[in-house]
Amino acid sequence: MSTARIQAYLDETGSGLRVLELEENISTSQLAADALGVQVGQIAKSLVYKNKDSFFMVVAAGDVRLDSKLLKKLVGGKVRMATPEETLEVSGYSVGGVCPFLLATSIPIYIDESLGRFPVVYSAAGTSNSALPISYQELLEKTGGLSCAVSMAGE
Repeated sequence: MSTARIQAYLDETGSGLRVLELEENISTSQLAADALGVQVGQIAKSLVYKNKDSFFMVVAAGDVRLDSKLLKKLVGGKVRMATPEETLEVSGYSVGGVCPFLLATSIPIYIDESLGRFPVVYSAAGTSNSALPISYQELLEKTGGLSCAVSMAGE
């Protein structure tokens, strides 16, 4: 999915949010933080997981690890990371550019509270060289996601 479609959606909703397109690859939290001149924790990583036969997304700060026990408790069973192919099929985005909204399929989205530490965080906007500056509250609103606590400090 293109950044143009994401920007069009943002414009239609009157959010005032603007997609940033960079020259360099920012497909990891560290690369994105370096390119944007922000803390790694301000990078909102969007990760797709599978639980039995269903998928869900967790969006968390780039400087945290997700706690598998908390994820299991959240969704009620064992979970695993989606493969890159599954991520593309479910989200419509390739790994490294997964935008947490305008997904290809409707899946539950959980927004980790680790992102709430910052006034502005940066999510991917559909490509490995795009970012969207957004507040935690706006992220909850745009994704329709549920706030949760599933992370532990340290990547």
